[in-house]
Amino acid sequence: MHPHQQLLERFYASFKELDGEQMAACYHPMVQFSDPVFTHLRGNEPGDMWKMLCSQAKNFKLTYGDIEADDKTGKAYWEARYDFSATGRRVHNKIHASFEFKDGLIIRHTDDFDFWKWSQMALGPVGLCLGWTPLIRNKVQGTAKKNLERFSAAQSK
Repeated sequence: MHPHQQLLERFYASFKELDGEQMAACYHPMVQFSDPVFTHLRGNEPGDMWKMLCSQAKNFKLTYGDIEADDKTGKAYWEARYDFSATGRRVHNKIHASFEFKDGLIIRHTDDFDFWKWSQMALGPVGLCLGWTPLIRNKVQGTAKKNLERFSAAQSK
């Protein structure tokens, strides 16, 4: 097994155990992360995001697979089932992840999922009717950013 494939296995095994610290340890100090909710995170932000999400997870279950990696890039498929903290609604999100590596760590991580489907599950009728609009996407992204900033500030104290 390629060392980068082992790294991704460790990343997702840590996620399955809700160990945000170990997930963050898989990232290069200059890492860049983006997904439809948490956009353009850099440096410590992606690790803090996973720590925050792991610490707040309720009724969480993760499955993952199709992990492939070589010297430069990697990919994985994962599914998360959890109760969305803001609404208590059940979410089953299906994510395709892509990675780039540097110095044996993840330097770029991009998760891709259908935001509208996610918003329908997480937000209910509002997501169904408006989840495809920039209004809802921007609101969700803004709230996520503020929550991450508060979490990161509390971590640095």
